Amino acid sequence: MARTLILMRHGKSAYPPGVADRERPLAPRGRREAALAGDWLRETQPVIDAVSCSDAVRTRETLAATGVRAPVTFEPSIYEASPRTLIELVQLTDDAVQTLLLVGHSPGMPWTAWELAANRASLVAEELGRHFPTSALAVLEFDRPWSQADPGTGDLVRFHIPR
Repeated sequence: MARTLILMRHGKSAYPPGVADRERPLAPRGRREAALAGDWLRETQPVIDAVSCSDAVRTRETLAATGVRAPVTFEPSIYEASPRTLIELVQLTDDAVQTLLLVGHSPGMPWTAWELAANRASLVAEELGRHFPTSALAVLEFDRPWSQADPGTGDLVRFHIPR
């Protein structure tokens, strides 16, 4: 059974004075672009079985703005996570989940997409390698159980920047 992993960077955040990084909310542009990302997700990935989302305010608000309705786990370890940590999190996903949305931060999201992709010489990977802005989404497909989603085993099939 094919599995789909969607890696999404949170929307553009605001920088209110005196607010800790983890507590920063989305800026108006971030809410708008996250909603556009949600529209794109509904068009291209009509079924998302599970979401794993950083517990930071801006990632929670990003997920809410997408309108994605799937069981959510708010995972503190996604905040400032390395690709290794994020890949281990993906590997722990229940095999009943066919499509997983992971909402996090930079540089974790782009580095993890790059690490998992077997097709790094593709045009899609080239586009991802140039820039992974806020609200961007990388879609990878795997032909194996989640537990075997190792570096270089995914096919990077789409990269989308909602604007």
